[in-house]
Amino acid sequence: MRRIVAASLLLLNASAFAQAQTAPFDMSGERPPGASVAPRLTPPPPPTPSAATAPPVSVLPAPATPAAPALVPPPIAVQSPQSQPPALQPAAAANSAAPPRAGDVRRFVVPFSKLGLGGEYDRRSWSVYLTPEQAAAKASFTFAYQNSIVVAPEASALTVYLNNRPIGQQRVGSPDGPSTVTFEVPTGLLQPGANLVTFEAGQRHRTDCSIQSTYELWSNIDPAGTYLSFAGMDVSQLASADAIRAIGVDGAGKTEFDIVVPALEQPGTTKPLLRLAQGLSVLSSMPNQIFAFSTASLPAAGPGKLSVLVGTAAELRPLFPGLPPGAESAALAAFVTDPRSGSPVLLISGPSWQAVSSAIDTIVSPTDRSSDVRRDVLTTERWSAPNAPLVFSDTNIALSQLGVKTTEFSGRRLRTSFNIAVPADFYANAYGEAKVLLDAAYTDNVLPGSHIDIYVNDNIASTVPITTTTGGILRHLPIRVTMRHFKPGLNSVAIEAILMTKDDAACAPGATAGATPRFALFDTSELEIPDFARVGQRPNLAAMAGTAYPYGRATEPTPLFIDRVDADTLSAAATLLGQMAITAGHPVAVETVASPNMIGDRDAIFIGSISQMPATALTQTNISTASQASWRPVVETQAGVVDTGTAFEEWNSKVSGGVLRSRITAFREWLSRNFDISRSSLQFVPGAEEIFTPPNAATLMVAQGSSPAGAGSWTVVTAPSAKDLRAGLEVLTEQLNWPQISGHITTYSSKTGKIDTVPVTRFDFVPSTPWSIANYRLIAANWLSTNILSYAFLLVVFVLLIGITTSSMLGRLGRSK
Repeated sequence: MRRIVAASLLLLNASAFAQAQTAPFDMSGERPPGASVAPRLTPPPPPTPSAATAPPVSVLPAPATPAAPALVPPPIAVQSPQSQPPALQPAAAANSAAPPRAGDVRRFVVPFSKLGLGGEYDRRSWSVYLTPEQAAAKASFTFAYQNSIVVAPEASALTVYLNNRPIGQQRVGSPDGPSTVTFEVPTGLLQPGANLVTFEAGQRHRTDCSIQSTYELWSNIDPAGTYLSFAGMDVSQLASADAIRAIGVDGAGKTEFDIVVPALEQPGTTKPLLRLAQGLSVLSSMPNQIFAFSTASLPAAGPGKLSVLVGTAAELRPLFPGLPPGAESAALAAFVTDPRSGSPVLLISGPSWQAVSSAIDTIVSPTDRSSDVRRDVLTTERWSAPNAPLVFSDTNIALSQLGVKTTEFSGRRLRTSFNIAVPADFYANAYGEAKVLLDAAYTDNVLPGSHIDIYVNDNIASTVPITTTTGGILRHLPIRVTMRHFKPGLNSVAIEAILMTKDDAACAPGATAGATPRFALFDTSELEIPDFARVGQRPNLAAMAGTAYPYGRATEPTPLFIDRVDADTLSAAATLLGQMAITAGHPVAVETVASPNMIGDRDAIFIGSISQMPATALTQTNISTASQASWRPVVETQAGVVDTGTAFEEWNSKVSGGVLRSRITAFREWLSRNFDISRSSLQFVPGAEEIFTPPNAATLMVAQGSSPAGAGSWTVVTAPSAKDLRAGLEVLTEQLNWPQISGHITTYSSKTGKIDTVPVTRFDFVPSTPWSIANYRLIAANWLSTNILSYAFLLVVFVLLIGITTSSMLGRLGRSK
């Protein structure tokens, strides 16, 4: 009986304990992604509306420069349910293909094909342009991500900011596959115009405390799964020319303008069409833009795409039956609705092509800028915010103005970067030194051997060791930064702190996720750029890629030679000129020419297939004219094709002295790497350019040289065929590839994806500023620093002259016995 009573009491106690435990034990930090609770997913674009017999028309307003909205609004308190800082959430289950809510519209926001957040701390910011309808709609933010398996989820988080306000924080815990997370956007946070999007990653290693282990930490954001979702059908409608800025990107980070022109190949249409392409490019300012011309029907609509109909009313009526009546009597630029897809279409029409050109000016004229007006920034906010300031002379800039935030850091490797720009006539790569005036602090736990590194365009430029063991506060510590890695246009500068402690050497369990800050970087730090030599150089493809030099500064239209006006060649030309317009900050005025004889000695651009390229243009850019017949892409099935580089290396090792040559080559590379001494620097004067023959592996070539009389720059953009030209420029103008254009010749291979450059051997100076002794002194200093033998020879000559002069003076004035 006692046993029965005891068993009954035990069962009653177990039942009471089970009722008291209201929630199960939470292991969300270690829970695999598939086992966590999935957040609400956002729907795809709305269904296609029914065809309308009379599509609505929105006439574009008269040309006027739109007011730029503030990029970052003043911080305000987040309202409920975001009134408190967002708590860490478990990784959501991957479900990027989930059906959307009916009536919602997606807007992809990542302007890259890939977005990775690496290391223990990383932060990426850019702006997204929204229409007033999108800013007023109820919105949510969705992103998909996957991280490295070594990231510790309990100590790592991804935070999303909109206009500098956190809208959510996600615990990093999706190593097995992509996970999708959705955050609601607080009402009133979005604004018409530019809106700042920021991803911030704080990541720690699971088991390792070494510096090397920090390079294993990464979280990749999927562009196709990252978007803003708006409720309502009217948010997808475009009503003004300013809405072109809101075209956005597709799931791969690309922006495409599909321009349908029935009279594409007629004379006189090329110039206004290229002006239109450049105006659209500057208005949108997206990093990865392509232009596609056609003469047939409108292509399929989609995210990051804008269809444009251009032509007279008679030419467009067969393609677009619902043409507005006003197009037959006056110039018309308006948004209309495609009755088949319900998507907006930009219609540019009129009774004649003269009226069509006037309608194009209605759209493009707000982007025009006189070459005499100096700009202060390079527009980069669509892929890297804030815009990069353009430095022309001695300047001090606080890092807070460059987007750097004060950061307290408890990890082992802190890296933060910012952008700075220099003009096209920058000439201080051999002697110039900038300074980083660093404001920072570190604790006494940081050991000697730690150091702070400065990188310029991913090249190490300076290192400062930490030698004390008692901690310290650095107030405007000057760190000299060599300017040899600076280039015309946009430059990226990074500050990296490598921190070692005794705790990291021991690496006790749980020590990888330290919570006590050991280092602080303050945004009061400054970048000091000194006065530098300013003189243009010809040829200089880096200046063309950086600021569209010299074409962006032209006061007269630039001659443009196009071998034939077809869809592929014109699409390639529009893609190239659109990218140049973004770097120049305004459309580049061009005029088409049929022969090099009509160009004279002016700056000019040649675009076309190699077989149709004028021999004069190839000769002036030191391209072998024999390549017109020999340059053909290598076919996969082509037998007997030997790679020249591989064969040369093999024969170099076979012949007598091959090993000795390889050792000499290695010694030269060591001298160049450690002492910046090369064969060119050991010459009294630069040698002549060698004739270049493009390899068959290359599918695109950009070359620059002088005009016949040497007063202008000729740039040749060519490929074996028009299709190769179009495909190559679509890749080369991408934001990641465009800065790699430099030197005298740049080639691209579609098979390998490799971009090669031929450095400039001999160049001419092009005066760009009024004459001054100070500037010419800096020019001479840089030239002599590049040509060491000439400097040594002049030094010896001056020493001899001083000696002879001194001896002569002593002979005349001294006391003789």
